[in-house]
Amino acid sequence: MARNKKKIVILGGGFAGVECARQLESEFGNNPEIELVMISEDNFLLFTPMLPQVASGMIETRHIVLPIRTVCKKTKFYEGRIKNIDPYGKLVTIWGTGDKRSISIHYDFLVIALGSETNFFGMADVEKNAYTMKTLNDAVMLRNRVIDMLEQAENETNPILRKSFLNFVVVGGGFAGIETAGELMDLLLDARKHYPTIHKEDLKVIVLEALGMILPGFNQKLADFARDKMIERGIDIRLKTAVTSFDGNEVTTKSLDENLKDSIDTSEIDSIVTKTLIWTAGVTPVNTIKRSMFKTEKGKVIVNDYLEVLEFPGVFAIGDCALHLDPKTQRPLPPTAQIAEAQAKIAAKNLISLIRNSKKEKFVYHSKGQMAIIGKRSGIATFLGMNISGFWAWLIWRNVYLSKITTFDKKIRVFLDWTIDLFFDRDISRLKLMKRETEKEYKLLDEVDDVW
Repeated sequence: MARNKKKIVILGGGFAGVECARQLESEFGNNPEIELVMISEDNFLLFTPMLPQVASGMIETRHIVLPIRTVCKKTKFYEGRIKNIDPYGKLVTIWGTGDKRSISIHYDFLVIALGSETNFFGMADVEKNAYTMKTLNDAVMLRNRVIDMLEQAENETNPILRKSFLNFVVVGGGFAGIETAGELMDLLLDARKHYPTIHKEDLKVIVLEALGMILPGFNQKLADFARDKMIERGIDIRLKTAVTSFDGNEVTTKSLDENLKDSIDTSEIDSIVTKTLIWTAGVTPVNTIKRSMFKTEKGKVIVNDYLEVLEFPGVFAIGDCALHLDPKTQRPLPPTAQIAEAQAKIAAKNLISLIRNSKKEKFVYHSKGQMAIIGKRSGIATFLGMNISGFWAWLIWRNVYLSKITTFDKKIRVFLDWTIDLFFDRDISRLKLMKRETEKEYKLLDEVDDVW
């Protein structure tokens, strides 16, 4: 193999990584001088915006995953977790396990698109006992949990215990939290018909949000519409409320409302009995990045206007793991698929420019609009400068996300799932799957993180 071959390595198989690989394939796919490589923990692209629909049993689990090998056919793919990135030696190392060897891969150009993981803000008890909404496993686990709680509550005679089975708390009032709460309510109301002793008023879905509004970033009127609609459906939304602990049986919260404070600080402490807390209140970059040699701020890699990593030309960071400030607000861009894909396109363009020695392009983000579904055929959307709510917004949400699924067979499968849902109730069989213990990495060198 001639050494003048240029190797582009993409880390991460999420929206940013896959979009970047597809753009590069269309440019270099048949070029023998350029080798494309992708390394990802999973061999599929997970359609995260549809996770709540998997959790509620509306969409079949496998239908929201696209195998990377079928989408990026001209990219060499490695399944594995990144252990280390050495930008001086231009090497990426993949963790070995009992079954497979650790591998080091050399690169000429690097794209870091490692996404993010759930941020519990240092609350170990919450991390241990809460359910999350980040992976396919999370969605399936949550669906099983909800059905299990209905099974237990149906025959439980102790009223306090029964209440804790039927209270479901969602922490976080952003997209993930609101869509999860809406889908959860749909599932509960559908399933309830099969549990004679459980009445509609027994079911409680409670959303806790630390800010003074849900869906920040949305037009205020639309966010208010979403809130009213959800309250109407029986979802309890508590704003300016922060979680302080959760032991698996009871969640304690404190009020962040300034008006309630006396001269002596008595933030209102409250508690909710529940066995199920779903945490969607924030993300943090993965440890690999936090302990890398790249300059980071709040764990995110600092990039310039071209999305290139400072001090290391030819290395790009995109998506949730890159820190790019919005010039208007001077705040980091939110971690959404839309932004990840927009950055992937520019990073790919700039990589092509580097290889072809042409002019690079700055990343300027233009929002194409925002959408959220809030349960039973209702949603909100800002689309082409218009604010739309209700059934039409829900329809737009469906069409946009359907168009984003790249393979025809998965499009059809999701469409069929949605169609079936119009005519039939959700399935209530519980698949006994075990929660897989994740191997948490050792937090190496945490104290000296700031030295680099």
